[in-house]
Amino acid sequence: MKVISSLLSASIILLLLSFRQMEGQSAEMRVVPNKSFGTGERVEYRVHYGFINAAEARVEISKNVSMINNRPCYRVNVTGRTVGAFDLISKVRDTWRSYIDTTAILPQMFERQIQENKYRKEEKVLFNHQKDQAVASVKDETKTFAVPNNIHDIISGYFYLRTVNFDKVSEGEIIEVPTFFDGEVYKLRVRYVGKDVIKTKFGRTRVLRLNPLIPTNKFFKDEGAMRLWVTDDSNKVPLKAEVDLRIGSLEMDLKSYKGLRKEINWY
Repeated sequence: MKVISSLLSASIILLLLSFRQMEGQSAEMRVVPNKSFGTGERVEYRVHYGFINAAEARVEISKNVSMINNRPCYRVNVTGRTVGAFDLISKVRDTWRSYIDTTAILPQMFERQIQENKYRKEEKVLFNHQKDQAVASVKDETKTFAVPNNIHDIISGYFYLRTVNFDKVSEGEIIEVPTFFDGEVYKLRVRYVGKDVIKTKFGRTRVLRLNPLIPTNKFFKDEGAMRLWVTDDSNKVPLKAEVDLRIGSLEMDLKSYKGLRKEINWY
């Protein structure tokens, strides 16, 4: 059952922009143009294992801008929970939260509250981009980590990818985003596969096909086990995902959405 919890958490993770300039920060913080998302966006997904509904996930940007480290930030919540029979076997209630700088599209703070059966974990990470540090706190223990310039957390990395202009990316090209998670720095790597058209419960629409590259582990089939379809528009919001596991496959479909910058073109 611990394997199921880990898989669901992994699927949720893999799912997985003029403000006043602050003295001492404005000279060093990058500026990333953003026409892809804004306050008030909410997208919900259904995760299923074969024909069984396994979990639900929500990605939501608060309607209000938060101030963290004297910087205006989008407050993004990502929540995931098991449902139905899976909830009886392996109960998961996870909340991930990132405060993403509205101008630089970088995290100023990251939080997570994990509830998986009897397992509990709460963590807070404060980012100091001027010193290239991440200060992580779990219970009464605080550690400071040296990180690369323009480091992301797992949520901000996903939102940064939504700002990428894929018209300037070649098919097969891999985009790398430095990411800090669970005390370690790694590269979030995503291969651009090309364009396609898919059918959803809302209708057909044009999409970009992405292939997040997963490090070798005991859960996923191989490095290219995950496939992601996102809207081929300025939103670049995920519509569908598939993950090949060593013991089957997980699929994620769009359940509902509101507050997108641009209405999706269904036909």
